[in-house]
Amino acid sequence: MWQKSVCVGLLALAVGYLCLLGPELPQSALQHLSASLLGGLRRARSLESRMVAAWQAAIVRPARGWARVAVGVNACVDVVLSGVKLLEALGLDPGDGKNHAVLNSRQDLKEAFAYFMQKGAAAERFFSDAESFHHIAQTASEYPDAQLYVGGNAALIGQKLATNPDLKILLCGPVGPKLHELLDDNLVVPPESMQERDEFHLILEYQAGEEWGQVKAPNANRFIFSHDVSNGALNMLEVFVSSLDEFQPDLVVLSGLHMMEGQSKEMRQRRLLEAVASISDIPTDIPIHLELASMTDQDLMSNIMHQQVFPLVNSIGLNEQELLFLTQSASGPHASLASWNGVPDVGVVSDILFWILKEHGRTTDRASDLTRIHFHTLAYHILVTVDGYWGNQIAAVAAGARAAGTQACATETIDTSKVFLKAPLEFVTSQTEAPSKISLNPDEPVVHWHREGVSFHFTPVLVCKDPVRTVGLGDAISAEGLLYSEVYPQ
Repeated sequence: MWQKSVCVGLLALAVGYLCLLGPELPQSALQHLSASLLGGLRRARSLESRMVAAWQAAIVRPARGWARVAVGVNACVDVVLSGVKLLEALGLDPGDGKNHAVLNSRQDLKEAFAYFMQKGAAAERFFSDAESFHHIAQTASEYPDAQLYVGGNAALIGQKLATNPDLKILLCGPVGPKLHELLDDNLVVPPESMQERDEFHLILEYQAGEEWGQVKAPNANRFIFSHDVSNGALNMLEVFVSSLDEFQPDLVVLSGLHMMEGQSKEMRQRRLLEAVASISDIPTDIPIHLELASMTDQDLMSNIMHQQVFPLVNSIGLNEQELLFLTQSASGPHASLASWNGVPDVGVVSDILFWILKEHGRTTDRASDLTRIHFHTLAYHILVTVDGYWGNQIAAVAAGARAAGTQACATETIDTSKVFLKAPLEFVTSQTEAPSKISLNPDEPVVHWHREGVSFHFTPVLVCKDPVRTVGLGDAISAEGLLYSEVYPQ
C-alpha cells in the first residue's frame, strides 16, 4: 500500500510543479499534462478499492426478502487445526499423495491429505474405521491450537443467516450438547433433532506455500474427514420435513446428501429414494436451495441428478470441484477434463452451468423447478438463472463475493490491503459456442451475459492473502447470495 501512496504523492507534486514553475509551457500543454497526471491519480486507486466501492453501490436488499428460513439436515462440531501438525502428532511421515474415495486407515489419510494439499484443493472424505477415527479425533481435539466451531453445511448456513436479526431460522440436524452451546441464539432447534452425543468432523487446514516433505500447497485450503453416522444416514431428514408445517418457512435450504457416501450402495439407494419422497412433501410454493459438497462416488452424484432431486429444488450451490465431478458423472460438457489447471476457465465453467440448466432445469417442455445455480470458486463467482424466476442477482453475486473476502480474512469489511485480485481480467463466455469476449472493468465488476433464455452474472472475488479460516466459506457465500436473492411469484 505504501508504494501507491508514494506514487499518488509524486503525481500531486508533479502537477503543482508544472503549474507553478512551468510558465514557459503553452497553456494547452499544461492542460494536457495536468489531465494525464490526474488520470494517473485516479488509476492509482487500486483495482481492489474500486471493486469494493462498486460492490457497495450494487448490494441492495431485494424488494421481497425472506422472513423465515428452514435449514437442514447436516450438523456437527468442526475441530479445526493444522493438517501438517496433526499428522506429525499422529507420527505420520510425509510421502507421496494418493486419492482415496474412502479412508480406511491412517495411511489412506496421510496419502489423501498430501494429494489434495499438493493441488491446493478442498476435499471431504469418510473415515470407515470408527475406533481409529475416535483416537484421531481425540488427538485432534486435545491439540493445543485446535479450535471447535459449528460445522456441517446446514448448521453453517443457518449460523450465517442467523446474524440477520430480522430473520427467523429453523435448524434441524443431529445437534449434540457441544454444538447446541455453539449455535446462535437466533436459531430454533426442534427438540426431536437433539441427540446425546455430538458428531465431530476434523478440518485439516494448510496455508499457501506451506510444505510437508516434498508437498507444497499452491494456496490455502482444507481437507475434511469424519466417521459421521447420523449425518451419513440423513437421520434428521424426516424430522426436518415434518417440522416445516409448524414453522411455515419462506425458503428451505437443504444439504447433507453428500454424507451418504459412507453408507453401503444398497443403503444409499434406499435412503435417496426416501429423501426424494420427503423432499416431494415440501409444498411447491416454498423454494428449495440444495447445497452440494465434495463427493467421490459418481453413481451417487448421478442418482442425485437423475432420481428427481435436481428437478425438485429451485436452486443449487456448488464449487469448482463439485461442478467438474458433476459433469464427469453425467458425461456432460468438458467431462474429459481430469482436473482444473489453476483458476477454472470461465468459458468451461459457464458451458457446464448452462448444460445443467438445459438438461435438468425448467424449460417449456420440462416440469423441473431448477432455475438457479450459484457457482463459487476462489477467484470468482457466477450466478446462473433461467430468465423470469429470480431477481436482484447483481446484488446477490456481489454480496457472495464480499462475504468471501470478509470471512476468509475475518474482517467486518473488506480490507483492501489484505486481499488481491486473482480473477482473469479478460475471458470468453464459452468454449463450445460462439463466445463473447469480456474485459473486466473494476468500476463495474458484475458482468452480465445471456445465452438462450439463461442469464449469467459474473464477479471476481478479492482473495485473502493470509486467510484466517477457510472452512465454511462456500456455505457463507451461498447463504449471503440467497439472502439478497428474490424469487418471483409464478
